[in-house]
Amino acid sequence: MSTSTKLGGSAMPSGDKPLRGAGRATVAELSAKRPKPPLKKVMPEVWKLVKPRLWLISGSFLLMLVNRLCSFVLPVSAKFLINDVMYGGNMKKLPIIIGAVAGATFLQGVSSYSLTQLLSTEGQRLISDLRKQVQQHIGRLPVAFYDENRTGTLVARIMTDVEGVRNLVGTGLLDFAGGILTAVIAFAILIKINPRMTLLTFVILLVFGVILQRAFKTIRPIFRERAKINAEVTGRLTESLGGVRVVKGYHAEESEANVFAKGVTRLLENVISSLTAQSLMTLSSTMVLGVVGGIIMFLGAHEHVAGRLSVGDYVEYTMLLAFMIAPIVQLVSIGTQLTEALAGLDRTTEIMNEMQEDSEPSRSIALPEIKGDVAFDNVFFEYEKDKPVLHGISFDSKPGTVTALVGSSGSGKSTIISLICGFHTATGGAIFVDGVDLATARLSSYREQLGVVLQETFLFDGTIRENVLFSRPSATHEQLMEACRIARVDEFAERFPEAYETIVGERGVKLSGGQRQRISIARAILADPRILILDEATSSLDSESEAMIQNGLNFLMKGRTTFVIAHRLSTIRKADQILVIERGKILERGTHDELYKLGGRYYDLYTRQHGLEANLFLAPGEGDKVEAVTA
Repeated sequence: MSTSTKLGGSAMPSGDKPLRGAGRATVAELSAKRPKPPLKKVMPEVWKLVKPRLWLISGSFLLMLVNRLCSFVLPVSAKFLINDVMYGGNMKKLPIIIGAVAGATFLQGVSSYSLTQLLSTEGQRLISDLRKQVQQHIGRLPVAFYDENRTGTLVARIMTDVEGVRNLVGTGLLDFAGGILTAVIAFAILIKINPRMTLLTFVILLVFGVILQRAFKTIRPIFRERAKINAEVTGRLTESLGGVRVVKGYHAEESEANVFAKGVTRLLENVISSLTAQSLMTLSSTMVLGVVGGIIMFLGAHEHVAGRLSVGDYVEYTMLLAFMIAPIVQLVSIGTQLTEALAGLDRTTEIMNEMQEDSEPSRSIALPEIKGDVAFDNVFFEYEKDKPVLHGISFDSKPGTVTALVGSSGSGKSTIISLICGFHTATGGAIFVDGVDLATARLSSYREQLGVVLQETFLFDGTIRENVLFSRPSATHEQLMEACRIARVDEFAERFPEAYETIVGERGVKLSGGQRQRISIARAILADPRILILDEATSSLDSESEAMIQNGLNFLMKGRTTFVIAHRLSTIRKADQILVIERGKILERGTHDELYKLGGRYYDLYTRQHGLEANLFLAPGEGDKVEAVTA
């Protein structure tokens, strides 16, 4: 039975600059800057994990109680065996003693097996539930969060940090509680047998306990740092493997290997530090055992000679003393597990406290089916405080019209697209969709009516069918085939032996650029969006590939409010309005004919690009003969 648990609180358009959340710190920076919370502040998070599993913890505690009580049968029986049977000659008690030991051993074995099965299984369920929850939470965080955090770091948070948390519900926590219970019961019996020896031993163990507590307080930051380093190393490795073609293209294999080696060395140094601390604690516990053992031998001999301690009592005492000391010594390893678990829980809670996109109180309006009227009203935006990149942008795109954004690199085109997608929120002015301020709309209800075709098509490492269905998993086979036919995916997919079940490889590496883009267009057609974003959708393709997918794009744009970023200005001549963006402002606006006749910035861009494209087909030296082409 799985129990869910709650803790704590797409690709981007290509463009102007790496998007940064205004004043937003990375998870790593938050982790490094904030003070390490004391145990009492982490305990509420532990309770959130334990509370849904209270029935399991209670049942496990009863099993643990039976297990620990059964363990006391052997030392008590040893006393009677020595005093009554061996020294007293009462053989009638022998079968009773043997039966008691055998029965207790059987119960102890059964309870141990049940505990391991219950807690190990539930511990794995906890990990599974937490990973799902953390992944779902991260998936709903704003794009600005992803801009500031490495993919590998987030992967480590989901996979590695959660792993150790199982000890909070698994055997680690119960072993800790069981050890304390055993020590308390053993202490009570020992006091009864010989108070003097017990109190002396207790003082020594109390001092050792204080030392252990301080040691665990010291070692916890080491585990936090280990998780942080591991996340950084994982992040860099993920980047390196993802960009393997760039690495090989620049013969940077050795450089990347050195970077990775430095990270692994830092991780090794951290592990060695923690192992050294654990070794010192183990050494201390061994020395304590030796000191206590020597004291008990010395005092025990004197007590026996004085007639205050029988041989049976002494044997019982030494066995029970081991019961009291062993849990305290085991706390070294159990405490390390719990310390690691608390560090992982702390780091997991950091991410879970990040606010999701639709969690903001202002986002309360669920959009119904929209017509697609998009209006910018004096919009300003800045990625970093006091560094605006958009200045008073205003325009209105009516339903079913095409708006093209033109301008030099870094002018603000992709920032406008990012705001339309809801990836960021305007820092001034407002953006309206069918009259509703986008800052007040629930983005989940908005984005399900949004379609995006990017310059760099992202395909998942699955089949062609799965990648097209990604935008609408509930689509019928007929709808899927129709989208593929319009986007001309069928022309290459049906030539593969596995057809639509062909694996495309990571990021679609087994397909050509044109094939990947056609799948992206089919995906958008299947989504049937009301607002469509085409961000350099054909700029990376050759002329033949562009021509092949143009019909699919034309069909996709029909009847939808479409925003286009294009460097090939010949592809936007039919746009209903063209916005010329420079330095975050609208420099010119109008149709192609209007802007061409205006003779301004758009005219310069268009004629220069048209002349350049014409020159590509001329012999060297003939370029000067090409005149500006009339509209």
